[in-house]
This record gives sequence, C-alpha cells and structure tokens, in this order.
Amino acid sequence: MKVGITTTIPVEAVFAAGKIPVDLNNIFITAPSPQALVEEAEEEGYPRNLCAWIKGLYTVAKNDPEISTIIAVTQGDCSNTHALMETLMLAGKEIIPFAYPFDRDYDLLAHQLEKLIKALGTSWEKTREVKKKLDEIRKFLVELDFLTYAEGKVTGFENHLWLVSSSDFNQNPEEFQKELEEFLKEVKKRPREKEKLRIAYIGVPPIIPDLYDYLEERGARVVFNEVQRQFSMPYLEEDLVRQYQLYTYPYGIFARLSDIKKELEMREVDAVIHYAQSFCYRQIEDLIIRREIHLPILTLEGDKPGRMDARTRMRVDAFLDMIR
Repeated sequence: MKVGITTTIPVEAVFAAGKIPVDLNNIFITAPSPQALVEEAEEEGYPRNLCAWIKGLYTVAKNDPEISTIIAVTQGDCSNTHALMETLMLAGKEIIPFAYPFDRDYDLLAHQLEKLIKALGTSWEKTREVKKKLDEIRKFLVELDFLTYAEGKVTGFENHLWLVSSSDFNQNPEEFQKELEEFLKEVKKRPREKEKLRIAYIGVPPIIPDLYDYLEERGARVVFNEVQRQFSMPYLEEDLVRQYQLYTYPYGIFARLSDIKKELEMREVDAVIHYAQSFCYRQIEDLIIRREIHLPILTLEGDKPGRMDARTRMRVDAFLDMIR
C-alpha cells in the first residue's frame, strides 16, 4: 500500500509498516506536464495566488487511487498544508498529521514519532531496524556529496536529484541503493571537472529544473544543495529521534543558518543562490539570510513549473558576471 508524504518525514516508520512512501513533490515535478496538474487544482477551486507546489501535490494525491493515506507535515513545512489536508480529506483520503516541534524539543519529537508509528501499525523495534538499512544507503549519499564539492565529479543537478530523491528512496530502497552504487562507480572514472565558480543553492528545491544546466553552461557549478542534503540525513546519527532533531529544514531559519554557514566555509563557496517559491512565507526569511551570510547572494523566485524565463536568465548572467 502506498502512503503519500507532503515533505520529508521519518520514512523509516512507513517502510517498517510494510508500506511504500511516495513523496508527492517528486511525482509532481517529474510528471509529463506539472503545469497541467496545477491547472487541474485551479479548476477545482484552488486560488491562482497560491504556491504551485501545493496545487501540484493536491492533484497528484487526489488522482492516484493507490494512495489512500497521506502523511501531512502540519508544523515545520508549508503553512498551506492544513488546507491541503482538508481538501484531500474531502477527496476521501485518510490523513495522518505529523508535526516537527519548532523548538526542536527531543521529547515532543519523540512523541510525534510514537504517534506516527502507532498510526501506521508498526513498532519502534521494526522502525529502528529499517533505519539501520537506510543509513547504509545514506553513507553512499554522503560519498556522492563529497564527490560533488571536493572532487568535482558530480554535477550540481546530479547531486540535487539523488539527494532530493532520498526523501522516499524512489519508493524502493534496495533498487535505489543498487542504482546509486552503480552511479558512484561510473562517476569515479570521470576526470576532475575544470574549476568553475562555486555556487551554493539554498532554499526549497527549485520548480525550474533547468537552473542547474544553465549555471553549468555559464561556468558555474552548484557544490552545495542545502535542503536536498538535509533530506538525505547526512549526519548518520544512531538515535532515530536525534536524527530528525538534527534535520534543520523544519526548525526555522536560524537552525538552518548554522548548518549553511559551516558548509559554505568548508566547501569554499564563491556565491549563494537563495531560491524562494512564490507565495511562500519563507520569502520573508530572505532578509535574515542577507544579514547573516556575508557572500554575494542572488535571490530567485519561481512561480509555475517550467523552464527559466528570460528575466531570470538575465539576472543569473548579471550575477555571475559580477562575482567573476
């Protein structure tokens, strides 16, 4: 049985329950026509001035008869998820809420995990067993990230794609691991990439997938995908609750900034691209990022899924010219 997820959750519990997690974001953005999914939600009454991701998630979940249950993150992700839950309940889906405590309180997070494990009908013991197996895959993702920033053998887009897919391991951890090991074997044979401008990408994954290729064409490479890396649980913490306590994305900008600053320095980043989705409250956090990070920053805003528009390409060109 498939279980939809609206963002990264303790996926170990889903696998431990013998169910298949499906990250609705990944299904939406890789659909043949993501924009058609957005328009379908609008035809049902979703407002035009609302984040396209929410509309895409709604249509994906509603249209898939194999997804009868959705785990929705009600705190620590999108502020529109509450209404998304309600409209999916209206469509006949079962909703399991999950909340990351804003203050990163260990006991509150453990309580949320307890509720999730119970709702899925599994146990802590089985969940921890799954974690051990997933951590073996996560070690390979850490290696992939190293090959990106230290050896230049993995492109920014490849890094993005593998890390963002670790939210649900493409619904099949065994196959994911097999393909990842093959990929790593191949990229190690690649020559080291000629030095390019080193870019950090921070913020939610982009709704404009050609951004990475455009940067590569203009002599820049993303060597740090902030949120995507967080999805991969890179700290390899043994304690399950502690693992999701260290995960920075749901706990506000200051939790994220300490990780971002450390990685910017370690990866010798030249400049930062901060991506913000239209109509997302995280756009407000841009002013904090600009005060706290002392590197050139370009803030990009994406609205609908699709290729970069001319205005965005011109802004990227001007930014790269400025920092050369």
